Amino acid sequence: MTRFFRVNIPATSLALLISDTLLATSAFVLATFLTLDVDPQTYLLYDGGLVHLIPVLLSILIGMHFCDLYSQVHVHSRIVLLQQLCLVMGGAFLTQGFLSYLSPTQRVPIHVMAVGSALAMAGLFLWRIAFSVFARQMMGRDTLLLVGGSPLLEDIARHIEEHPELALEVTGYVVDGQETGTSLPGGKVLGPVSALTEVVQATRPNRLVIGMSERRQRMPVAELLDLRFAGHIIEEASTTFESVCGRVCIRELRPSQLIYSGELGPRMQTLIVQTISNRLLSAIGVVVASPIMLLTALAVRISSPGPILYRQVRVGLDGELFTLYKFRSMRADAEAETGAVWASKDDPRITKVGKIIRKLRFDELPQLVNGLIGNMSIVGPRPERPEFVHSLSEKIPYYRQRHCVRPGITGWAQINYKYGDTLEDTITKLEYDLYYIKNMSFRLDTYIIFHTVKAMLLSRGAQ
Repeated sequence: MTRFFRVNIPATSLALLISDTLLATSAFVLATFLTLDVDPQTYLLYDGGLVHLIPVLLSILIGMHFCDLYSQVHVHSRIVLLQQLCLVMGGAFLTQGFLSYLSPTQRVPIHVMAVGSALAMAGLFLWRIAFSVFARQMMGRDTLLLVGGSPLLEDIARHIEEHPELALEVTGYVVDGQETGTSLPGGKVLGPVSALTEVVQATRPNRLVIGMSERRQRMPVAELLDLRFAGHIIEEASTTFESVCGRVCIRELRPSQLIYSGELGPRMQTLIVQTISNRLLSAIGVVVASPIMLLTALAVRISSPGPILYRQVRVGLDGELFTLYKFRSMRADAEAETGAVWASKDDPRITKVGKIIRKLRFDELPQLVNGLIGNMSIVGPRPERPEFVHSLSEKIPYYRQRHCVRPGITGWAQINYKYGDTLEDTITKLEYDLYYIKNMSFRLDTYIIFHTVKAMLLSRGAQ
């Protein structure tokens, strides 16, 4: 995996992005040689042809991202892949038509556009199928040897099994108390801890991941030191879990790991940059979204009696309370009998218009005003209600630490996890929040905003 934007990007996804860019560019360049009557080199190099092709290529890559073609590497259905590529090319034609309407000089010749799109779609289709079949041989895989009896090791193995695009493979387990050959998630037991050196020499893994089930369990310190000085990479299970899963494991987290961490945010310079960018983005957002906000307000007013805006007290930076603004998506008396409760799937309290604006995330748009005021950020942990914070802080360790930064309209947990309405969901989302706080940066915020746009357009994660 390669680290960009303080996020670990699978090497397979990065390889696909680069190869798709080269394929699509080659297809349109070839189309100019096949279709144009004038000298193609003159058109591309001197008449701005390559510059005119850039928006088309970008729209293709963005369309493929929106179709999850960089997060789902393996092709499960060729028909679905063909449909997705047709949608991508259709989006490219729409983008080209819109740009041509704005500036006719930016128009790509229709024959170049048609032939280039056909060549690009054929090339991308065949390449995706070949990559899906031969990705393991072409890219190779980092092999992990899991040492110890910690349940966290099995969680890592399950995540690797569910995400083949990570290009990781579990060689097996080295654990006491299990017979050699016993099947565990992702692999088999290769031997006891006392045979660690022999197992490593036989399997030659890229990394050793150490996770002892108890602090009192014997750590093979001497063997690990010898292996480390022999050039083997050795990691704690919690470190591997964080890099592979993109969240901090609370079960294995010790206070000392946070206290002595050199990476843990937020840093003062990061907060200053975030504060300035938040005010600027919130102001731009209010202006750009004002037509949508006006129509949404009108729909809420007509659809059901009650106020247009829903005001709710939430917990913000350093535990201070503030008023959060949303478009009302529930009945005005939704909590008159139940009090404060989490929204659930198919919640009967949600109005018909409320279901639509929740799916489109339009109900969250008034929070841009919170961003202007300064009690929220564009990106950060989602703010919770005081009634829930009090009980969750008693049940979940490190829950209070999420209030060390301003809450956000969107966040790392929101783009990586579903809407949560159980204690287990809250714990998982907290693990994502702690990862964000630890890696907080403008680059990570940019990555989250980019994926939030995708989630909004595809109506994902709303409830």
